[in-house]
Amino acid sequence: MGQRALQRVPPSLPSHPPSLPPPSSSSPSLSSATSSRRPLRHRAMSSHIVGYPRIGPKRELKFALESFWDGKTGVEDLQNVAANLRRSIWKHMADVGIKYIPSNTFSYYDQMLDTTAMLGAVPSRYGWETGEVGFDVYFSMARGNASVPAMEMTKWFDTNYHYIVPELGPSVKFSYASHKAVEEFKEAKALGIDTVPVLIGPMTYLLLSKPAKDVDKSFCLLSLIDKILPVYKEVLADLKSAGARWIQFDEPILVMDLDTNQLQAFSDAYSHMESSLAGLNVLIATYFADVPAEAYKALTSLKCVTGFGFDLVRGLETLDLIKVDFPRGKLLFAGVVDGRNIWANDLSASLKTLQILEDIVGKEKVVVSTSCSLLHTAVDLVNEIKLDKELKSWLSFAAQKVVEVNALAKSFSGFKDEALFASNSMRQASRRSSPRVTNATIRHNVAAVMKSDHRRSTKVSVRLQAQQKKLNLPALPTTTIGSFPQTTDLRRIRREFKARKISEIDYVQAIKVEFEKVVKLQEELGIDVLVHGEAERNDMVEYFGEQLSGFAFTSNGWVQSYGSRCVKPPIIYGDVSRPKAMTVFWSSMAQKMTQLPMKGMLTGPVTILNWSFVRNDQPRYETCFQIALAIKDEVKDLEKAGITVIQIDEAALREGLPLRRSEQELYLDWAVHAFRITNCDVQATTQIHTHMCYSNFNDIINSIINMDADVITIENSRSDEKLLSVFHEGVKYSAGIGPGVYDIHSPRIPSAEEIAERINKMLAVLDSKVLWVNPDCGLKTRKYSEVKSALSNMVAAAKLIRSQLNKS
Repeated sequence: MGQRALQRVPPSLPSHPPSLPPPSSSSPSLSSATSSRRPLRHRAMSSHIVGYPRIGPKRELKFALESFWDGKTGVEDLQNVAANLRRSIWKHMADVGIKYIPSNTFSYYDQMLDTTAMLGAVPSRYGWETGEVGFDVYFSMARGNASVPAMEMTKWFDTNYHYIVPELGPSVKFSYASHKAVEEFKEAKALGIDTVPVLIGPMTYLLLSKPAKDVDKSFCLLSLIDKILPVYKEVLADLKSAGARWIQFDEPILVMDLDTNQLQAFSDAYSHMESSLAGLNVLIATYFADVPAEAYKALTSLKCVTGFGFDLVRGLETLDLIKVDFPRGKLLFAGVVDGRNIWANDLSASLKTLQILEDIVGKEKVVVSTSCSLLHTAVDLVNEIKLDKELKSWLSFAAQKVVEVNALAKSFSGFKDEALFASNSMRQASRRSSPRVTNATIRHNVAAVMKSDHRRSTKVSVRLQAQQKKLNLPALPTTTIGSFPQTTDLRRIRREFKARKISEIDYVQAIKVEFEKVVKLQEELGIDVLVHGEAERNDMVEYFGEQLSGFAFTSNGWVQSYGSRCVKPPIIYGDVSRPKAMTVFWSSMAQKMTQLPMKGMLTGPVTILNWSFVRNDQPRYETCFQIALAIKDEVKDLEKAGITVIQIDEAALREGLPLRRSEQELYLDWAVHAFRITNCDVQATTQIHTHMCYSNFNDIINSIINMDADVITIENSRSDEKLLSVFHEGVKYSAGIGPGVYDIHSPRIPSAEEIAERINKMLAVLDSKVLWVNPDCGLKTRKYSEVKSALSNMVAAAKLIRSQLNKS
């Protein structure tokens, strides 16, 4: 089945998708007071949306994908759900009154993977040679298959979204191999909606790629620019033939610290496409941070561009650049509505920013936009029926942000809705004055925390010796990261308990049975340090947030993390504290089931912060320190309960790193400090683990060392063991470390021999006395059949290498 066929619109769709409510009937509302207002489409103002969530308001795409992957449904079923979602999104924007509506922001997995398919840059191991890239190849690149591993997955800039990393080299033969962009444009056009097709720009695509496995790591990816531009030109010609009048290139790479050669390559690339862009209005969108002055100059000097998009939520310094110099006659797409958080826009404040821009470029040249794609926020507040009225009035999800953009555009054009603005101002004031937001005691405690650096009293080398005497672990100890498969029955039990359909006694008994199964399996497999499997937990952040003050939770506030994987970030609306112990009961229960060490499992403060929707009325570090103090209390209670190994996951530490180098040191200082706060008072014999995954850690390795954990487990295998290169370069790591030996996000099961080979690569740069053996990440998303086979092979590999070490 070709990619073109994947985008085909089913010929007889109902007037409204059966799985989705028509958004125009309820979604375009800033509050219940304005829910009946429907802006007229013929009065569309200068408004624009960078991109929109594709997963669906109730995760329709997730369930369709997983059903398709499991063989329960066919291609047409998946296509129908996708087409329904796309149409629902386009119609919502059109009904609200958005002028510049994006297309090609939908994806079956990831927009970077879509671009790889468009360019025909398929790695040779997937057996594709020519023609349209179809589902089999597309999903094999994303997920792997029985015979070959998936492509690397890593974080998209500083978000919790993951993209599939292109693998490129001088021998790649690029070709126009996916017509998705033009077919989605035609699909919208058939519905009577004129859209702006969106493409990942050539610079962002290349600079977020990596050299393929058989290519020298020093290979210059930008040397491929002349090879990919012909494909981009073919796409542009196709879009023009289909009637496109606009094209949007997403170039978020411009907010990074690019050197002179990279900026010149950017300018040259768009100059070379100038003839192909003739007849099109061109928008280049940047987002996630300020655009540096040099990049701003290169961008705004382009003659072939009609408009420039800037993030004016996270990029306030860009506003200063605009004030000094903005090209005459060009459109300014002003990203004043936050695409990365769920707080209602302060309409009056945003309007003031727009008025400043009006004085610089002229009213007719300002287009109101989102700061970035709304992919990074929840879909629709209308589905949240359990949130209390006050808190809900403070919020705005993607569907409501579309309305905010249009409300600002209308007001800016002289059609201000005074009642709506008055309501918005009242809600902003309610949030600022609410007593549930601040707690004087918590603020006092945080102020005191900043006076110490919170280091443990003994060095890690001394601690490891004391811990080994107590734990008596073999060389190359094996462990897992925390979670075990979350079965349908397990989720049902949690749902029934939450709905009070079963008693607490029955719930505890059911979870205990699951613990016993997980413990028995690990003992039978020969795992050295056990986990309880986290059967009682829905999500590694939500579980803790539900037990901390200052957090709120949604029913359907899902956000795509990668592919079909969605997360439901908690909302941190107020000061954070821990009313009572959160994990001690369950960890103690699990430890009593075995004589082996049982890890107490906690999520660290930085990860809870970065994987939540965070309050925007105080510095992030203050909120982080509040969470750190709460986790510190939990660590103390676990230690008192006899738990000798405590893991404090900081999976998202790297994710929060600012994109500009000048801002990174400050973040790393307070983030690492927050982690140390959590465990600074434990005994030397208590072993503190942490875990990190799916980011590039090599550039922050010194900060990781500074965290002063006893053992760190870290993703390694899916990224082609990139982590090990830092140790080849001479970095010394004296604490315990477990680079992952297999990728848990793929159904593929590695052999014992393959894992043993990975362990030997690690031993070439790491001492056997500090090396641990573990998977890349938690096992929550896998099936038990896969887990048993993979862990069995992992233990067999560890024992094999262990025996070889004993002989040497």
